[in-house]
Amino acid sequence: MEYKLFFLINSVFIITVNAQMDMIYDRDNVFDSKLYEEVLDREECLKQIRYIVTNDPLLWARFLDAGLRMPRSLQKGNLNDLGSYYECLGINKNVQDMNIEGKYCMAKIPVNQLLNLSSLPIRSEFLEVPLPEFNPVIFNIDNSTYNDLIKQMSIKKQLQKLVGTTLENNDISRDKAPSLGVEFSIQLAVCLPKPCSLQNALNTILDLQPSDLMIEEEYCRIPNDKQWVAADYVALVIFILLSILVILSTVYDIRHQILLKKDPKSVNKLYQSFSVYTNTLRLVTYKPVPGALECLDGIRAFAMMWVIIGHTFVNYLVSAPLYNPLDAVDFIQSFWSLWIMSAPITVDTFFMLSGLLLVYSTAGKMTGLKLMQNLHLFYLNRYLRLFPVLAACILLQASLFHRVSDGPAWETVAAQTDQCRKYWWSTLLYIQNYYKSSNMCLPHTWYLAIDFQLFLISPLILFWVVSGKKQTAWITLTTALLVSLVGSSIYNFIIGFGTGNFTLNQREDQPDYFTYYYVNTLTRASPFFVGMIFGYILHIYRGKVIIISKVQIAVLWLLAIILSSGVIYSYYPVVQQEWDNQTVDNVLNSYMRPIWALSVCWMIFACAHGYGGPINWLLSHPMWKILGRLSYAMYIFHFPLMIIVNGTSIAPLYFTTEFAIQKFMTDFVIAVLAAYLITLYVDAPCSVLIKHFLGGNKRPAPIKPLDDIANSSAKNINDNVESPKDF
Repeated sequence: MEYKLFFLINSVFIITVNAQMDMIYDRDNVFDSKLYEEVLDREECLKQIRYIVTNDPLLWARFLDAGLRMPRSLQKGNLNDLGSYYECLGINKNVQDMNIEGKYCMAKIPVNQLLNLSSLPIRSEFLEVPLPEFNPVIFNIDNSTYNDLIKQMSIKKQLQKLVGTTLENNDISRDKAPSLGVEFSIQLAVCLPKPCSLQNALNTILDLQPSDLMIEEEYCRIPNDKQWVAADYVALVIFILLSILVILSTVYDIRHQILLKKDPKSVNKLYQSFSVYTNTLRLVTYKPVPGALECLDGIRAFAMMWVIIGHTFVNYLVSAPLYNPLDAVDFIQSFWSLWIMSAPITVDTFFMLSGLLLVYSTAGKMTGLKLMQNLHLFYLNRYLRLFPVLAACILLQASLFHRVSDGPAWETVAAQTDQCRKYWWSTLLYIQNYYKSSNMCLPHTWYLAIDFQLFLISPLILFWVVSGKKQTAWITLTTALLVSLVGSSIYNFIIGFGTGNFTLNQREDQPDYFTYYYVNTLTRASPFFVGMIFGYILHIYRGKVIIISKVQIAVLWLLAIILSSGVIYSYYPVVQQEWDNQTVDNVLNSYMRPIWALSVCWMIFACAHGYGGPINWLLSHPMWKILGRLSYAMYIFHFPLMIIVNGTSIAPLYFTTEFAIQKFMTDFVIAVLAAYLITLYVDAPCSVLIKHFLGGNKRPAPIKPLDDIANSSAKNINDNVESPKDF
């Protein structure tokens, strides 16, 4: 949708531009549109502007100071200046019979736009107002910078898929543009009196005919413009009630166990379920479990850190305004960005772990018949174990996360809030990867959707695996993997996707990679089945001593390192602008994920049977156990919290890898703290309640680690059926 945008520099500089809105979401669903309309008053706007300009130079200076500046580092790709958001909204002065308040607005102007200031038809009463010093040549950029901006725009569009921001398609070819700068716009802020629209302010100062000027604001913000909705009240009531339960349960628990020193077995488990004291003990207490795969805690912790740092860079490049986005483009194309560019492959580690734990924790403990008899509990327990933390995050994103802070870059948070208010139900049904995938509530939860969908079909394979016949189990597992590989290969070779979440060489006719490949269950299923096969191998050799020669071990480790390194390195050539090899893209999309899963599976097998050496020592260290238990809540909450932190930016940031790592450390600490709180408030209490009500009359253990199988989040349905939650 095209808009004629015009902008006022210090209330007198005007530019015309054809532009497109970047954020595609319903603002009326998150901001009070009636409030914006009610404050508009053309006559009051004229009255206030005349008073400010002619009678109060200090107040005039405040409006000018809170308004726009020319973007710094324009030649490095910075097309944004955010003005002074809080200073503008903080203007509030009562004079005569007027209450003059500030309104913060954003608009766009094109690059390479020239304007002769002397030609502006200024109204006679404002002729004595000095024009600001402004050199319009600043908007001229050379062809090299322009082409770099095209690269940056291409990457930003692809990255915004990952943060749930939808962009309209627009042509960014300079050759096709009738005038320079049509595709790239400079986004600037202006501070106006509250009764004014941008057009009213312009018409007040400038004597323009309707044919001379058309204007449309991108958006405006005024104080207290976030409307209260039902989700806000529901969230407040629920979390206030949870706080009361936590306080009462903790007091009850401390009184019985510490003050009265009663036998822990005599404590009412339901009254104790919300206790901070007991739930913290459960979190930090670990008792060795026979047959546990100790290295999984380290793998899970490292994979989670890799996910968070990858999302930190993505949000750094997309959600936060940057002074030097073109430097970020150079970093993306460099060899040293591989550890970030390849971060998406770590999600396949979790798919593999899910399949591995599913088989390892159930094989040998039930028959196929008993699995079918308890299938309703198998599914129900899985859903209920994932539901509380996910529902809590959805509710917070739809309500309180929108209210915790603010800033000129808050639009991304507002867009996420709008999406959660509309599509919360598809996320709770785990169909968000197919229904409105470009507008997901909590876009990173596409992983949960695919994982749950794979879990739904897993009994078709698990039934034969637990039947007790090895030959049948092997045929079933192998067939499942082959069907997955063949199906995804045919699909990839027919459609012809590029490789990776973002690349500088995208064909115009290429289908949407994110929608049709990245969040597609078919294309992401193979690591899950690789995990199931290795889960069965680990089950077969559980408790057995395996003798492998040093040469064979060395060869297998070398092969695993070569394969995993090759997968990581494959992200380097495909991100280059000159890359154009569809056959290799198809091969990589079809097989790099199961190859990665295979490499990690070998690492687990080697560590479990004494061939891991220092790698096993590192991955099995007890320090990873708490992170392993918090990892599910960390995954759910880290992404929306990153967006909130970036939304509070009051000025563009300067991109450096060092600063990005600092942001990762901040994001990681925030994620750990948020995961701990949500575990105490929601996850741990619900775990106890689910065990109590689904477990019949069985009494839960007094204090037992939340993760019984391989320190995962596996929860028992009954003695024989378990449902692993892979984080």
